[in-house]
Amino acid sequence: MTTFSGLLVSNHSKATILENNYKEVIDHVWQIVYRDFLDSSGKFERSNWINLRKEFLAKKYSDNNEAYDAIRDMLSNLDDPYTRFLDPKEFNQMRIDTSGELTGVGIQIAKDNESDSIIIISPIEGTPAYEAGIKAKDIILSIDNVSTKGLNIEDAVKLIRGRRGTKVKLEILRNGNSFYKSLLRERIELKSVTSKINKTKDGLLIGYVRLKQFNANASREMKDTLKDLEIKKVSGYVLDLRSNPGGLLESSIDISRQFIDKGIIVSTLSKDGLRETKRGNGKALTKKPLIVLVNEGSASASEIVSGAIRDNNRGKLVGKKTFGKGLVQSMRTLVDGSGLTVTVAKYLTPNGTDINKFGITPDIEVKMNSNPILQREIGTKRDRQYRAGEKELLKIIKKTKLVSQFQPDSANVLAVFKNNENNFVYSLN
Repeated sequence: MTTFSGLLVSNHSKATILENNYKEVIDHVWQIVYRDFLDSSGKFERSNWINLRKEFLAKKYSDNNEAYDAIRDMLSNLDDPYTRFLDPKEFNQMRIDTSGELTGVGIQIAKDNESDSIIIISPIEGTPAYEAGIKAKDIILSIDNVSTKGLNIEDAVKLIRGRRGTKVKLEILRNGNSFYKSLLRERIELKSVTSKINKTKDGLLIGYVRLKQFNANASREMKDTLKDLEIKKVSGYVLDLRSNPGGLLESSIDISRQFIDKGIIVSTLSKDGLRETKRGNGKALTKKPLIVLVNEGSASASEIVSGAIRDNNRGKLVGKKTFGKGLVQSMRTLVDGSGLTVTVAKYLTPNGTDINKFGITPDIEVKMNSNPILQREIGTKRDRQYRAGEKELLKIIKKTKLVSQFQPDSANVLAVFKNNENNFVYSLN
């Protein structure tokens, strides 16, 4: 006999209780998907999902690993790489990651169900993957000589992560060529925001702000950075979202509001067609001219901020087309401490654009340097995309100054037209 919750039960009864517990987790996942899942592929059939519940709850499970495998098998029917099950250890690690601390090599990955490939969304700046030259949209062919073909996202993450100080070997496919990279696993305290002031040849001060990830600290760090740069009287900003894989939705909204005083930031659309719209709150920290740098690794929350700035005519985007992840996931804690990230909505830019799988095309397309530059050269004149962004920013600053000089019914009118004969066509709106 075995004591269970203060009662005496037989070993057979204990087995039945445990099996029911395993099935409770399976059913919890099923219920969340049935109630909240947004289907972006158009392939989700509720009747099929109902039949799957009967199928998986009819089976017997001897331990939690069997139940967890069954959940992953069930979720594979959704054709959504972002709806994922995480065992208790993985779920706890995800919560640590979004809190601002990262363990591993510094990449975010997704499953491309069409090609059955593990694809890199983006490396995070300053991490082993970034320093080794890993790029967005690289495909991982193998992890420590284990093929990723048929591998689910959770198993891939398990293979990549490991004890700090150990190495993992990734086989990467890029532009039809494969090669190996050996990366050292590290625990990294991730600072989301870095900044500096660049001085132009005309003596103008440009605030360069690089945002690496939208974690729980990002909004506060950005707020502190902008307040400091405003005190130092910068003339404009270059916001660098290149290779930023995204993060928390609320963080992207809060940071957008620091640049956008009024107007729509983003709209989310649930599976039931319910639209929730987030707007500026009238508390922007700066209204100075703005350029945003983006590339193929700018994803998710980065695309929310980029889309909000572009559609509100708050600034211009410079660089390359973004990744194209327009789906919103919710993290749910399950009954046994495991977790589920489930796609619950898609987001639309202020103009109503759905960018999922398409990305955002910048106002000015500029390729990155053909030869890699050093990390310390990012955001300097050695950085081709930054250089193009600063050039465009100076044009906007000049235009803004001309508009501010033009005061109707004042003596300034004649001075503006006299000194800027070729510039009188600038919009005053």
